Formats: sequence, structure tokens, C-alpha cells
Amino acid sequence: MGLFDSFKREKKPLDTVEEPKNDHEEDVPAVEEPEPAEIEESAPVEEEFTEEVIEMKPIKTMDQKKRVTHVIGETKIMAIINQKGGVGKSTTAVNLSAALGELNKAVLLVDLDPQGNATSGLGVDKSQIAHDVYDVLLDDVSVMDAIVPDVSEGLDLLPATINLAGAEVELVNEMARENRLKNAIGALRGKYDYIFIDCPPSLGLLTINALVASDKLLIPIQCEFYALEGVTKLLDSMKRVKGMLNPSLDIFGVVLTMYDGRTTLAREVANEVRRFFGKVVFDTMIPRTVKLSEAPSYGQPITEYDPKGKGAEAYINMAKEVISRG
Repeated sequence: MGLFDSFKREKKPLDTVEEPKNDHEEDVPAVEEPEPAEIEESAPVEEEFTEEVIEMKPIKTMDQKKRVTHVIGETKIMAIINQKGGVGKSTTAVNLSAALGELNKAVLLVDLDPQGNATSGLGVDKSQIAHDVYDVLLDDVSVMDAIVPDVSEGLDLLPATINLAGAEVELVNEMARENRLKNAIGALRGKYDYIFIDCPPSLGLLTINALVASDKLLIPIQCEFYALEGVTKLLDSMKRVKGMLNPSLDIFGVVLTMYDGRTTLAREVANEVRRFFGKVVFDTMIPRTVKLSEAPSYGQPITEYDPKGKGAEAYINMAKEVISRG
């Protein structure tokens, strides 16, 4: 027996030309080929993949908006900002807004990021939007005509589309370019308890508009290496805007995102952020969970997608802290 005889594979029958028999060879009985039906029956059947279609939310008008059933006090306008991308900024904007809506607060989320993640994350079909924040800033469209009401319980949205990508350049030549957003949403004071602005990950004119329009800043910081990278520059920009354009601007709070208590790095980063910012850091830390990552692809905030999960619990607790801070 040869060395590799045990590794030989059974060959499939091939169509061959019949060779003349050697007189010394014994007649070998022919091997019957299996019927095609037998092969098909034994072959595994692959399941057909069907892509799940996510149903987008119908776009209402302000005339169809649910009436607010509670007395609204002083409106608080906050920019959710961090020039570093991938820190959970839009995730926090969407889920904190929805959590406050669940707690019977009237909330408006302004999507000022050209990527429009907050808009798509709330299940709004961008192709069906008649007017967006770009039209409000540059085409003098009334903000009331652009708001999409009731995208979630207690939550309205001022959406963004790809049109906003050109706003940075177009705003350069506009009069009072830093005050465009402030003038637009200033008329909404008294209509909402909270107005949040989801800022782009940069310090351009759109972000400057958000800083001028806001009363306070809410800064998400991820619990990973280089967490504080760029924060110093953000604070410098805040001080310049505060000194020249918006004297009331200050930090409302810092929220730690993507926290994994099992890792030493996350705990060290959290401690470092608390040492740097002090009492403005929220006690609630947002955990790193799969459900928080999945929710935007279904067009739902975490309070709808996984209401009993750790992510929803964290944002509800954060919303309660926001309310308690006044």
C-alpha cells in the first residue's frame, strides 16, 4: 500500500473514450451512475435570503402635530458637540431627545450635520422631505414649515439632507452668517422644553451657528484612547464665541459614551474625564451595546427599539439627570 493511498479521493465519473481491453485484464463491472433526482434530493437546499424592508415613518405637517398637554417653562437650547467624530454624538442626540419625550417633555432635535444621521436614525425618509434646515438657513423658509412633528413620543425634528453639505461655503457671503440659526429657532422658545442641536464633527460655520444659538453645550466623550483629543480646541472655540457673540454660553454637561466597565482603559478614561471636567460630568455613563448600534438601521431610538435594554435604561437615567439640573 502506498504512502498516500489512504488520502485518495473518490473521483466523479467522467465521459471517456472506451479503450481497447488488455487480454490479461479482468472484466471490471461498470459502476452505475446515480440518477439526477437522487443527487438533487441529497444536496442541501439553500435558504433564500430576503432583505427586511424597513418601513419609514410618514411625514406629518405641523397642523397634524399632537397637542402638548403640559405647561412649558423656559426653553433650554443645547448644542450636542464634539469636533472628534465617532464619539456617539448623533446617538446621544437621538436617544436623549427620545428619552426626554418619553418623560413627557416637548423636545425639538435640530439635525445640523450634513450626514443627516439623526434624520435617518429617526426613520425619516429624506427623499420625502419638502424643506430642511438648509432651506431655513439659506432660503428664508420658515422653521415651522420645515419641522417634522412626532417622529417619536414628544419629539419633533428639524431634518437635514445632503443639501446641507454646501452650506458652509454658501454661508460665507451671507449677512449675519453666525446668527442664521439663532434667528430661525429663537421664535420657538416657549414651544418646547428642550431644543437640541446635533452638530457636525468640525468647527466650521455650521458649528459656530450652533454655538451662537445655544444656551449651553452638551459634550459626549467616548471612553477610549485619545478621548480628550481635540476637546481643548473645542473649549477655546467656546470661549471665543462666548466673549464675542454669546455671553451666556457654557457647558451644561459631559456624558461618557461607549463605556465598557470590564476594561481597565475605559475605567481610566472615565476617571481622567471626571478629573478634567469635575461636576459637570453626568453620573450616568452610556454603555457600549449592540442594540444601540442596531437601532438607527431600524429608524428607531433605543427607547422604541429595545425599551428594556441597558442602552434605553442609560438614556432614560441621563434624561432624568438633565431634568434635575434644570
